[in-house]
Amino acid sequence: MAVSITSILLGLLVGLRHAFEPDHLTAVSTLVTDAPDGRRGALLGALWGLGHTLSLVLVGVVLMAVGAQLPIRIAAAFEGGVSVMLVGLGVRAVVRAARRPPATFTFKPVVPHWHGPFAHIHSQATAHLHAARRTVAWRPLLVGLVHGLAGSGALTALVFAELPSTGQRIAYITLFGVGSVAGMAIASGLAGLSLHAVARRDRTRRALALVTGVVSIVVGLLWAIPILAILSG
Repeated sequence: MAVSITSILLGLLVGLRHAFEPDHLTAVSTLVTDAPDGRRGALLGALWGLGHTLSLVLVGVVLMAVGAQLPIRIAAAFEGGVSVMLVGLGVRAVVRAARRPPATFTFKPVVPHWHGPFAHIHSQATAHLHAARRTVAWRPLLVGLVHGLAGSGALTALVFAELPSTGQRIAYITLFGVGSVAGMAIASGLAGLSLHAVARRDRTRRALALVTGVVSIVVGLLWAIPILAILSG
């Protein structure tokens, strides 16, 4: 029993480390250029982690319920979704930086606005949705969902091998997700702080957006190479 509890708690630390993997950091780096400070950056990362956890737990519970592992081709297809997402985020960042004047990268004072009965404030007209009386940015949540799907097969296979009961497996995946939320909030919060401190000029923000966009495209294309080999094999 002590070994099982230790293994479950280990999921928290593994999830924390998992948040710092290259594809995760690349994806969030293209989004965090929209964050004006560390607090907003941390919130963005937490939303990414929330989406990541939701898809991990959902797929993990389904696989455990049927007592199966994710087929290799489906797992590869989920990984392909990450590749497409990275390229898409990169293209968005590059186009946004290239087409819009530098002034659009200045974070203007927050102003109130309304969506039907909902009133709130934020510094830019970012795409978002409302949950009850709170506003949630949908983009980092969606990116997290895609990344969670990509990692669900390998994680479920791991807990099947390491933990004896369904309850312990679900607990491990859940704590893994919580660790991912914390890790990504820390990573993106630090990125937001750095951006706020270093890129105070509009042109610098624009250059950083271009760089992160290009890096995201390159990483996405490289990520796709082994996936295409599996899908075409």
